[in-house]
Amino acid sequence: MRTTTKIATVALGSAALLPFLGAGIAQAADGNTMATLRPVALNGVKGSGTAMVTVSGNRINVTMAANGLLPDAPHAAHIHFGADARHECPVAGDDKDGSKTLNTSEGGPAYGPIVVSLTKTGDTSPKSGLAVDRFDTAPGGKINYERGSINVSSDVAAAISAGKAVVVVHGVDHNNDGKYDGTTKSDLDPSLPTEATDPAICGVLNAAPAGGMATGAGGTSTPNNEGMLLLGGGLLVAAAGTGAFTARKARNRA
Repeated sequence: MRTTTKIATVALGSAALLPFLGAGIAQAADGNTMATLRPVALNGVKGSGTAMVTVSGNRINVTMAANGLLPDAPHAAHIHFGADARHECPVAGDDKDGSKTLNTSEGGPAYGPIVVSLTKTGDTSPKSGLAVDRFDTAPGGKINYERGSINVSSDVAAAISAGKAVVVVHGVDHNNDGKYDGTTKSDLDPSLPTEATDPAICGVLNAAPAGGMATGAGGTSTPNNEGMLLLGGGLLVAAAGTGAFTARKARNRA
């Protein structure tokens, strides 16, 4: 697949955010949020994961771990929010074109436009929504992501704290041939196959359970919550399994 840094003009650019980021969001409140990432309806993904976001004023810290994704392929990942969205992950009924799969635009009414691009380096704005050379490539089908001090607007910070933001990881393999291909083109960038941008796993960021333990980037985690992260040496490691992760602190060594 030819990598590209072209910017999608549909549902990605800053202009697309203006109708959604309105006065309905109150001033941001600091807090810890967590999302359990599950397969998006209809798209045939068996992956899962956990994302944690800590809000502190107009800065956020993000940690994310996932598995079961297409190995060694770029997976665009974002925080989505729209004031008019449903603040949830898409369902089968969002398949408006009858293709029996869901593309990113069809998921828009559920999760809204991009407000943060979870790139590994550089810009994190919606403008980097398809900067595929700066997203995780999921070695072995796993993502281990940690990035702190991401600047966001007050509206976005408030939406995250209020449980109205959604984490979406994109990139699927509809035909199970181990790569992004196919004749159907992406609704966001016609130079890409739809497999490269269709949503794979998704989760709503809700307030983290009280008593959670701090992660390396300021998130929280509790041992009894589904989809937890394995913490060791300050790094996030995706745990093997069929859809759950375990959270624990690395034991101190003498």
